[in-house]
Amino acid sequence: MNTEQQHFDEMLAGEGEVRAPYSAYQNWFSQEDPARLAKKSKEAEAFFRRTGITFNVYGQSAAQERLIPFDLIPRIIASREWTKLSKGIEQRVRAINAFLHDIYHRQEILRAGVVPIELVSRNEAFLPQMVGVSPPGGVYTHIVGTDLVRTGEDDFFVLEDNARTPSGVSYMLENRETMLQMFPELFTQNKVQRVSDYPKNLRRSLAACAPVNCEGKPTVAVLTPGIYNSAYFEHSFLANQMGVELVEGHDLRVVDGRIKMRTTEGYKVIDVLYRRVDDDYLDPLNFNPDSMLGVPGIMDVYRAGNITIANAPGTGISDDKAIYSYMPDIIEFYTGEKPLLNNVQTWRCSEPQSLKYVLENLKELVVKEVHGSGGYGMLVGPAASKKELASFAAKLRRNPSNYIAQPTLSLSTVPIFAKKGLSPRHVDLRPFALMSPEGINITPGGLTRVALKQGSLVVNSSQGGGTKDTWVLED
Repeated sequence: MNTEQQHFDEMLAGEGEVRAPYSAYQNWFSQEDPARLAKKSKEAEAFFRRTGITFNVYGQSAAQERLIPFDLIPRIIASREWTKLSKGIEQRVRAINAFLHDIYHRQEILRAGVVPIELVSRNEAFLPQMVGVSPPGGVYTHIVGTDLVRTGEDDFFVLEDNARTPSGVSYMLENRETMLQMFPELFTQNKVQRVSDYPKNLRRSLAACAPVNCEGKPTVAVLTPGIYNSAYFEHSFLANQMGVELVEGHDLRVVDGRIKMRTTEGYKVIDVLYRRVDDDYLDPLNFNPDSMLGVPGIMDVYRAGNITIANAPGTGISDDKAIYSYMPDIIEFYTGEKPLLNNVQTWRCSEPQSLKYVLENLKELVVKEVHGSGGYGMLVGPAASKKELASFAAKLRRNPSNYIAQPTLSLSTVPIFAKKGLSPRHVDLRPFALMSPEGINITPGGLTRVALKQGSLVVNSSQGGGTKDTWVLED
């Protein structure tokens, strides 16, 4: 029996029955010539190559530039499903922002014993330099990517939060652009909510977070580590789409207590800096003294309230997977409400009883580093060899507080266009939320990442995954 049939398939309900959100699409697909679709798939690859939609993979040797695989079967979400998801995401983003303000100010959640103090005080993502600092507009989490997985008709779970420097939005936009170019007729037959407003909304949201002493229209810029960064395509794409400058650290300097960028007409003040540089490299005077990527003294300008940095320094602590395990309590503490979106059950290996359980059940669990990302440093128990399990068990015993474990979820599947027709593959979803004093704006849909290997649960592009266009239908 094919184990794929045991998973919730978002398009097919079994016995060939098509689920409601996919009905109009299936009518179109069933009349299409597979040879034409195969040709279109090749066209999409050529389009991505021409546009330069690539990412870097860091391996044993030098970084390799790769094309991100794109699958032309969209992932379709019903309007009512999206309404429920977006309310849950908004609640979560508000709670994360409140948590960040609290831990850098009164620390009431720690004093109440809801989150253990050592989880914050010993956390490398906690920045003492941010204690007592209030960012302009009270916003820490300007851009948040929330990773969601689905296991059933109405069963969505948050897999992790990305509030440090969430990436992938350029793929969301380019996937839609590609589908519009290749299959314009689909968008007349299906009323799909737009995602193309994202750059405009991003710029508006960032400008709304400008410092109080900003005069006139805020000047926004994107700070990139440079062309060798894995997400450089996205940095330049977003700067271009927003109509703002893309800058590197050496383009900026502190002048009269403000951050200014070098232009052909002299130095110009920047009010809002959308940084894609990690905290440690942001300011060699305050963090890593060897950093060549940041701006010496930018933290002093920030603490004085003379620039907005998005996302705020120190937001990375909310991405910590041990903190994640407390998110239901964090949401209730700050909102007074039960979480609208559930967490995945999580065992904290720092706790002796949990560690014992994880070691005894390693072959059935997924184990992740608390600061890990991109699918690196994790163990997928059911797919691991005896040797890999033994090696990982030794790592866990050596440094248990560095890991959390979760059950191997039965992730939903969406068909991909394969040589033999439609074939189910596991997916996740990363919607993007923008926060400003004016409110929270969530783009309808987000980035669907798909595991292209049959049966694989790892969807990250760095680990061989691809992407799909995500449709949220209108009512």
